[in-house]
Amino acid sequence: MFDKSNCGNCEGIDCLMKCQWIDFDGVEDARSEMNNMIENGDSRVLSECITCFACDEYCPYNSHPFDLITTLQEKNNSLDVNEGMVQRMVKMYEPHSDFKPWDDIDPDKPTLNKCAFIKTNSEDMEGTMFDDLQYVGGRDFFCNLLYHHIAKDSIIKERAPQILENIEKQGIKDMICFHDECYGLYSSYCPRNDIELPDGFNPIHLFEYIYNYLKDHESEIQKLNIKGAYQRNCSNRFMPETDEYVDKICDLIGVERVEREYDRENALCCGGPLPMLGKKKLMRETQNKNVQDMLDHDAEVVFYNCPMCMETMGSKVERKGMKNYLLSNLARKALGEDID
Repeated sequence: MFDKSNCGNCEGIDCLMKCQWIDFDGVEDARSEMNNMIENGDSRVLSECITCFACDEYCPYNSHPFDLITTLQEKNNSLDVNEGMVQRMVKMYEPHSDFKPWDDIDPDKPTLNKCAFIKTNSEDMEGTMFDDLQYVGGRDFFCNLLYHHIAKDSIIKERAPQILENIEKQGIKDMICFHDECYGLYSSYCPRNDIELPDGFNPIHLFEYIYNYLKDHESEIQKLNIKGAYQRNCSNRFMPETDEYVDKICDLIGVERVEREYDRENALCCGGPLPMLGKKKLMRETQNKNVQDMLDHDAEVVFYNCPMCMETMGSKVERKGMKNYLLSNLARKALGEDID
């Protein structure tokens, strides 16, 4: 939930001035647009925003300006997304009203949440790191944060309690989240929107799990000795502290994370949401900047956490001679699995 209490004390208006998508005529222009949103519920920001979540990370006060933006975007229909497509997407991941807990889930053991990728990316959750994990997934455990990209924050707020109720019914305590968005829902979105998590529930970021697994099996690691560019996804902006695990994993498996321009806080999104917003030309420009930046810094591979980012950028990356991997698959490769 947006907290405006520090906006009057913010000299730099970093949340807007650091935006890579919207141009402002200095700090006072940005401050005026922020005030328009707070006081009048409108601003050109709402239609020019590409929903990359980055303003939440830029804010020095942890005030969550993206919550203000996405709430107003829905109220004003600022993104003008095709309504038929919106309704199809809303229906696609609707949780079942008659949820029945899965059989054979031991609440005393960690559970992998395969989220919406339970079928499409099943092969990415195989091998020694994953074979011994019990798992859940599908619509009844789907985080729904993707609806930020189509100005439907109300869907997330409506469904989050139901998803948490399913987790509680299932008895899950330690949940390993395959995707940043799942972890972001539990670790950031719910707490800041006063949505209570089940007692004893502990979300675990996939990269934390992978790092600990690799440390426990360090003697089995075969260093890859390659240079890689990390394509950071939007929802990681809600919990940037998890990025440290990327460095730790890369160090363990012998991947040099190249220090390119569009990484870490300065990351550019994959451009995936842009066609829905009528911005295909901007998507191509964004991807070209990203890929050229990777090439300029001699990356041999590009690695991701989000399968959708990899799908969006993958063919363009491959055409430039680089290979695509989920970071989890690079870790599996370092453990001797045949990933290619």
